[in-house]
Amino acid sequence: MTIRILLVDDQEMVRRGFAMVLGAEPDLSVIGEAEDGDIAVDFVHDNEVDVVVMDVRMPRMSGVEATRLICGAEGAPGVLILTTFDLDEYVYDALRAGASGFLLKDAGTAELTSAIRHISAGDAVVAPSATRRLLEQFTVPSPPSESAGTSRVEAPALPALTPREVDVVHLVAKGLSNSEIAAELFLTEGTVKTHISNILTKLDLRDRVQIVVTAFTSGLVRADND
Repeated sequence: MTIRILLVDDQEMVRRGFAMVLGAEPDLSVIGEAEDGDIAVDFVHDNEVDVVVMDVRMPRMSGVEATRLICGAEGAPGVLILTTFDLDEYVYDALRAGASGFLLKDAGTAELTSAIRHISAGDAVVAPSATRRLLEQFTVPSPPSESAGTSRVEAPALPALTPREVDVVHLVAKGLSNSEIAAELFLTEGTVKTHISNILTKLDLRDRVQIVVTAFTSGLVRADND
């Protein structure tokens, strides 16, 4: 099955570069380009799109607002946010608005194409290389007296979760895949999927991205852990 992609970026050369890279993949097809968020919203409304690759800052309608409008519609495509770190606050808002994940704009071809495929399949993508630097903008730094190696808050930040579910949240926040979590906790991948499903239900979250955001903003996981 071919994954239909919409590229959204106000820089034509950026769109052209991504189109060339993605067009070389046999299962990916760039079916449209948009230079602004309002154009992207209209395109998604009128066309069948599987994944939107979205810039954040654009002149008329930002990627955040476009993401909110796109993801609020029934049968919405997944949205992959591309970011640079000076736009962290905007990316955070985009994730809250419904984006399925984020990558850095300098991500390699393999990382970008893999992210698009995962999002098309209904998964969420949180780039491990970017997770900490993004989310530490929205967490309170630990006091100097606290151990830098402490990754858990002793007080139950999310009391609805079982100890094993807390373990899973912690590893999701570190960017581990289901298979990696299974290996780390000596579980089957199916059991990990069940835990993640239970976590999403208990915390009223949509996907792995929101698990990561919640893990950091609740204090369950520290942004300063190793």
